[in-house]
Amino acid sequence: MKRATIRTTHENASAIAAALSPDNTPEMHMTVTDDTIELTVERETTGGLQSTVDDYVVNLTVAAQLTNNPKSESNNE
Repeated sequence: MKRATIRTTHENASAIAAALSPDNTPEMHMTVTDDTIELTVERETTGGLQSTVDDYVVNLTVAAQLTNNPKSESNNE
């Protein structure tokens, strides 16, 4: 079994983790402590591990951007 652990810190870690958790599989374990998100992923193959980590990092980046920069209301007048 291949394993990777990713730790990131965010002012709004709980909100980001909540946005990411629906995509987690049983082989992914996420914890949030204060401002830190820790994700451990286990996969049978190196390729599977790499794909899962890549997907997580992309989703994490988007979630962090959206929680830091919420969409402002536009005025179409």
